[in-house]
Amino acid sequence: MKKILYSLFLFGAILSLAACQSKESTAKAELFDSIAPNPFIKHMYTADPSAHVWDDGRLYVYASHDNAPPRGCDFMDKYHVFSTDDMINWTDHGQILEAKDVPWGGVLPNGGTFMWAPDCAYKDGKYYFYFPHPSGPEWNNSWKIGIAVSDKPATGFVCLDHWLIGLPDQGEIDPCVFVDDDGQAYFYYGGGGKSYGAKLKDNMIELDGELQLMEGLVDFHEATWIHKKDGVYYLSYSDNHDDNWNDGVKGDNRMRYATSNNPLGPWEHKGIYMEPTNSYTNHGSIVEYKGQWFSFYHSSDLSEKNGEFNDWLRSVCVDKLYYNEDGTIQMVKQTR
Repeated sequence: MKKILYSLFLFGAILSLAACQSKESTAKAELFDSIAPNPFIKHMYTADPSAHVWDDGRLYVYASHDNAPPRGCDFMDKYHVFSTDDMINWTDHGQILEAKDVPWGGVLPNGGTFMWAPDCAYKDGKYYFYFPHPSGPEWNNSWKIGIAVSDKPATGFVCLDHWLIGLPDQGEIDPCVFVDDDGQAYFYYGGGGKSYGAKLKDNMIELDGELQLMEGLVDFHEATWIHKKDGVYYLSYSDNHDDNWNDGVKGDNRMRYATSNNPLGPWEHKGIYMEPTNSYTNHGSIVEYKGQWFSFYHSSDLSEKNGEFNDWLRSVCVDKLYYNEDGTIQMVKQTR
């Protein structure tokens, strides 16, 4: 009788464990059945989303800010940070930096504030926020990559009194910093049809060696982004596509990607993973969160809804991203 009771107890325990595991698997599978509708930030205009998952378990987005009413690309300022733990509810942690905080920033014509696409990286207890900004009135020829540092991911950033050490004295925009599994950090920038990369020293404020041209990219325009999956490095970027631009609907930049077994290339072009949005630019990031990969980008849906579509004010968006078995990226389905 005892053996029968023990067997029944053991069988019940196995069923209970299986049920718990099934519920856990179902919960994981359904974790991102719903995400916030695009654009997921609606109280202000945002662009160029740089997404990262930090050790606190939250996903953070560092974005640029389109000011309204717009005045072209020279009126972007006041970086904000947004975070979530469920991809539905987003917290605006507030402003972390603006042009007037940059001690080396140049006096720009017409009061321009050229605070373009940023990125953030974490190393040895510090968060490093990288951003492009001109150092002189000839803004298109005086871009530098500034750095602000904090002990926290979304507050307390203090701008250094110098820009990234080791960059050439020429235009650099769209910084991207990738920290590999071994702790080695790499810096990238891309604009004017070329993308460059180099190692960073452990202090995260100096290049460690010469910049290298990222070879093998097809139709590169700007917006370098690096991520890693299954030991393979992926470099994604926006291209120069301008088909159907004259109809005022499709926009131009498509998002392409290339892969390599080395973070500095050479790269093998793989194709397009996102068609144009209804904005004339696109700038994206790719990140894994709780087992699901996501593609961040921007569109002009919010400004269209607000009757400001012709002014091309932009807003950050996100959609799920999927890989094929061979590691290639499936076309991202933009949701509106």
